[in-house]
Amino acid sequence: MNRREFLGAGAALGSIGLAGCAVPIGRRGSYAGQVIAAKDFDTATYWIDVLLQQFRDSMLPPPRTAYCLSGPTIAGFVAANAVTGTYSDNFGLGPAPQGADPEVAYGTAFATMASECLLTPMTFQRLAFMARFPDGQAKSIGAEWGRKVGLHFVKMRTFDKSGSAKLPYYFHNWPRRGDILQWLPNGEHYVAHPGPAFDDYARGLYPGEGKITPWSIKAAKDYQAPEFYDSRSPEFAEEFHLVRTLGGGDSKIRTDDQTEIAIFWEDGPWGATPPGHMAQIAMLLFAQRGFSFLEKARGYAMLGMGQCDAAIVAWHNKYTFDILRPETAIRLRARQFNNPDPRMVLEPKWETVINTPNFPSYTSGHSAFGSAATRTLALLLGTDSVSFSHQSPDQVIWPELRGKTRHFTSLSQVAEENGMSRIYGGVHWLRDHQESTKLGYALAENINAKFFTARV
Repeated sequence: MNRREFLGAGAALGSIGLAGCAVPIGRRGSYAGQVIAAKDFDTATYWIDVLLQQFRDSMLPPPRTAYCLSGPTIAGFVAANAVTGTYSDNFGLGPAPQGADPEVAYGTAFATMASECLLTPMTFQRLAFMARFPDGQAKSIGAEWGRKVGLHFVKMRTFDKSGSAKLPYYFHNWPRRGDILQWLPNGEHYVAHPGPAFDDYARGLYPGEGKITPWSIKAAKDYQAPEFYDSRSPEFAEEFHLVRTLGGGDSKIRTDDQTEIAIFWEDGPWGATPPGHMAQIAMLLFAQRGFSFLEKARGYAMLGMGQCDAAIVAWHNKYTFDILRPETAIRLRARQFNNPDPRMVLEPKWETVINTPNFPSYTSGHSAFGSAATRTLALLLGTDSVSFSHQSPDQVIWPELRGKTRHFTSLSQVAEENGMSRIYGGVHWLRDHQESTKLGYALAENINAKFFTARV
């Protein structure tokens, strides 16, 4: 088969939604199709849907999906906005050539950056997208401009330290804390199945994530969390007791609803992951509010920027503080903390509800993703009071969630439920959630104040 025949075959496969191309909206496997109607499906939504499907199919862990959500959405928005001049130009690329189609520019810039992030040419996705636009000068100029913008961002992020972040070892960048609170690789001691699992328990995941150059802040250390509790303190004893009794697989005090919450927000690396889940919620809310293409593009760019920087700061905290997971404390070290509280009970057979991620606990990535995303959405929508219903985006991973719908009356409720799911699931300390929520909100507010503001 020659190259032309190969591409032709690929286009044919794509037209019926088979392997090698994004699953079309309305077909099983489309994240957009789960939450919006066909009439609300536009260029910005198409490319977000493509990206989330790539996350799932590549089984990327959350910090990597956060990174891959940022560059493409930012490049796409900057390219389209340069055509219309509606919002501020934070990256100094200037106006687009006259006559460029903004949607073609968006898709080309998005795909150019996404191909680099995901290490895939996305050939069939590009072909399917470009086929939606009639040939002509606007399409040609838009594609040329979009590629220029996409390559600008590829070059800009080439030496942002993200390469080493993908490798599972420390590079001697992070000194170990050396005391009883030091993180220890976790085992697979959880009761909910099947659920996603991690192959490698020898090393922490993505220790270089906290060294990546952020988009919206100067350095992750500027948002560093305060110190964790002393292991001998009453505060630590309270945390220990809470997660031991509430987050254990056989907990007598956790409600059925809390168990559902733990699984609903698990969002492991076999699906959209937390950043992708938040992007799917954004799809739903943008459609409900009737956002235009450019408003959606801006929203996804701000969301992506916040998710990436939330991951960077959360992982900076994780490897700076090097705090153990509840599983290790309860199963192995309860008697070694020298804490006088009688509730510090050793339980060698204690199990969590969901799988404990394989990296330090403090601060929570989930809570950082959720708080940054929900505050961004609240600022974009002009209110935190947003009512909607939502089902899990990846029910194939958790069959227990099939047909289960959760109902929300505010975006802060989403953030709190998402963050608390990790305590109900037994994999985080409450302080992990509380401090990450603060940093996520702060990142979102900083982005809203400084990036892509409307021109008067």
